[in-house]
Parts: sequence; structure tokens; C-alpha cells
Amino acid sequence: MPHINKTKVRVIYADTDQMGVVYHSNYLKYFEIGRTELLRELGMSYKKIEEYGILFPVKEAFVDYRVSIKYDDLIVIHTQVSELKNVSIKLKYEIKNEDESIIYSSGYTLHPFIDRNGKIVRPNDDIYNILLKAK
Repeated sequence: MPHINKTKVRVIYADTDQMGVVYHSNYLKYFEIGRTELLRELGMSYKKIEEYGILFPVKEAFVDYRVSIKYDDLIVIHTQVSELKNVSIKLKYEIKNEDESIIYSSGYTLHPFIDRNGKIVRPNDDIYNILLKAK
């Protein structure tokens, strides 16, 4: 069974448009929060991975907007590894309300593993094994 991180976030006013609805690009920010917290929960922060010289740029992102998120909503970002390959990782997200009865949005991000020179690489065994245990 895949490991799912659940991170709660309260929507702030700065994340919304004039109508009090979360601006579309902020969903990707919420995905990043979920991704960061998943790694932390697995035992290795983004910062630590970068210290190993491995970076995870976003190559591809998809968001399915289902129900508007509004100012002051408490959302729960569900994040899990959906694919792990030697040189990339794909993460799946769902943003739900607090009691998880509404799915506001879902989506994914795809990340190649690269070194500081931009070359695609396989992460070292420590990093790879941490990611593998989430699969």
C-alpha cells in the first residue's frame, strides 16, 4: 500500500483572487507543500537531498480543478509517489476539505533527478531507498 502524506493548510487571503477563490497557480504551490512534507515525513528533507547534489525540477504538472477552494478554508493535501523510475519520480496529489468529503482538486507532477549541472542522474541509494519505501 503506498504511503500517503496528509498536510493541513489554512488558505490565506494572499492566495485568493478578488472573489475570495484560490488563484489557479496556487494549487501548484499547495502541491509543492505536499511534496516537501512527504519527503520530510519519509526522513529526508528537500534541503538534505539538495546537499547530496540532487535536484527535482518540475518537468510536467497537471491540475484538475473540481471545486473552488476559498479564503480561510482548511485544506488537506494528500501526496503520494505514483511512479518511481531510476531517473524520475511522479507524484500524485489530491486536495480535500478537512473531513475529506470533498475533493477540491487532483493532479500530478513529474520530476527528473538532475545534478547541479543539469545532467539527468540516478539518485544515490540512500535517497532512492527512501523514495522506494513510499511506493
